[in-house]
Amino acid sequence: MTNRFSGAQPKPFLKWAGGKGQLLPELRKIYPQGMGKTVTRYAEPFLGGGAVLLDILNTYQLDAVYAGDTNGDLINTYLCVRDHLEPLLEQLHVIENSYLPLKPEGRKAMYYQVREQFNSEPIQQPGRREAVERAGWLLFLNRTCFNGLYRVNAQGAFNVPMGAYKSPAICDEDNLRRVSALLQRVELVCAPYTRAEEFADANTFLYIDPPYRPLNQTSNFTAYTRTAFGDTQQRELADFVKKLTQRGVKVAVSNSDPHNADPQDNFFDELYAGYTIQRIPAARMINSHAAARGKVSELLITTY
Repeated sequence: MTNRFSGAQPKPFLKWAGGKGQLLPELRKIYPQGMGKTVTRYAEPFLGGGAVLLDILNTYQLDAVYAGDTNGDLINTYLCVRDHLEPLLEQLHVIENSYLPLKPEGRKAMYYQVREQFNSEPIQQPGRREAVERAGWLLFLNRTCFNGLYRVNAQGAFNVPMGAYKSPAICDEDNLRRVSALLQRVELVCAPYTRAEEFADANTFLYIDPPYRPLNQTSNFTAYTRTAFGDTQQRELADFVKKLTQRGVKVAVSNSDPHNADPQDNFFDELYAGYTIQRIPAARMINSHAAARGKVSELLITTY
């Protein structure tokens, strides 16, 4: 594989729990044979930080690419990076120039003021020109909040406290320009993962990175949106994977490895029996407790 573009490789512009940047070397090993030749379409219905999407776009020339998520603010930010980059950059420069010179108390006041504005009115129509300001707020909050964590409460309000970064890169203009160029041919939608069925065919690689099944009650973090994703939803997802696999779609799925907490818990081994299941090492970087960060294994399931 070779990069399609020269210079620095575009990287995710949002920190996101479960981001796949650190796992790209392992994930690249399972990209289907014929990627970019006989496999000419790519779909990622749980977009998140987009590390795999950007890697695919930077490496292969494809006929069609689909990316979706149910998080309206996430998709809005991607759409604004793709379609309204200049006004977004202008806003981010204003925010950065206002925030960085402030003393700690001033930064704190600005952070919570922006968070209150962000929560005052939920996103309605992602990608509209008027939504650029909201995308800028999300990027600012993401770069300055505690641990780079995106989390909402039961009412859908972003509730992460302020972090303690000295010089956060609120406006990484060079990277945003590179990402914007890659996103130009991507279909971006705010929709449930099942919408990808309309896009996927026998020439498609579909990568699925859903909210992970918690290893125990204290690690239950699935609050990217207000929608719960429990064992029932994991089973429904497995049915979806089976359905698309039978149609010839090449599907890969990531999830947590229950064996980290209970070697007898074979939930995913049974759910995806008949497919290839790999256990790969991963570092859990985003956790409110430092002791809970560190090396664990994750599952990488392929149907081809």
